[in-house]
Amino acid sequence: MFDSIAVVGATGAVGTIIRQLLESRKFPFTKIKFLASQRSAGKRLTFAGQEHTVEELRGEALEGVDLAIASTPDDVAHDFVPEAVRRGCVVVDESGYWRMDPKVPLVVPEINPEAVKQHQGIISSPNCSTTQMVQAMKPLHDAGRIRRVVVSTYQATSGAGLPGSRDLERGTRAKLAGEDYQYECFPYPIAFNCIPQIGSPKHRGYTSEEMKMVYETRKIFNDDSIQICPTCVRVPVANCHSESILVETEKKITVEQARELFAATPGLVVMDDLDNKVYPMPINGDQRDETFVGRIREDLSSPNGLAFWCVSDNLRKGAATNAVQIAELLKSGQ
Repeated sequence: MFDSIAVVGATGAVGTIIRQLLESRKFPFTKIKFLASQRSAGKRLTFAGQEHTVEELRGEALEGVDLAIASTPDDVAHDFVPEAVRRGCVVVDESGYWRMDPKVPLVVPEINPEAVKQHQGIISSPNCSTTQMVQAMKPLHDAGRIRRVVVSTYQATSGAGLPGSRDLERGTRAKLAGEDYQYECFPYPIAFNCIPQIGSPKHRGYTSEEMKMVYETRKIFNDDSIQICPTCVRVPVANCHSESILVETEKKITVEQARELFAATPGLVVMDDLDNKVYPMPINGDQRDETFVGRIREDLSSPNGLAFWCVSDNLRKGAATNAVQIAELLKSGQ
């Protein structure tokens, strides 16, 4: 059992869910502390029936902490994670900063749980759009070896943090009222609109969000030969990312086989009955820890292609839940 644990970024959208999960899943510890930016320091919050004061994230606040689950911006993770490790703390990190470091395992517990054993003080949790895709890829890759993936994401505003959520709500209200609204997060109105850019320009016309899906998927599967073509789009949905995924496998997988493989995979839920209008939607995945798949069909243009639709709560399995599951893996391996 970890004697002392900390939630870093405890007052943010993901940090709040991490707190809820630690409580509901009864994660064992003797002491717990909640750390955040100077702006949030001093706030009071309730955990397991007791009030706690949020502390400012500083090096000395990590002294004596055995395990930290962190959701912070990349620049914050760059500074505090090595300091935490130096003080003897193991960090499960939600930021993007350490994911592609060759010394840092990138873990989705349903896919590569053995990777946690390789950690040197840091374990990374993948980008939310990557996590749900690789979950759905896993049974197909095991059965038929995936060679190519074409994925288009439809990403909720909650993925951009609390400012993104505010932009959707306030921008929509303003649009309906015929009023102006100054967006704080997005470069264009998100109300009644789609924005085909998430992240900065990165590589040959692809964005940083899209390249994360490429590099992280290959690292998780330990297979650089998988070819991935992603397009990431922000849509006016409050929560839960959706993805249209097309995979090509070396060995043909039929729709019936895919449905059985998905249904037998922990963490996946099949909703696939087009005749009766049964398929995953963001309203199905909201505040759920599972990843949902449906609209499973063979690719009309490729003999070994399979297309499907995938939905997951980006704040939970895409972030907080995956991080807590990694912490549980660490605990069970002690």
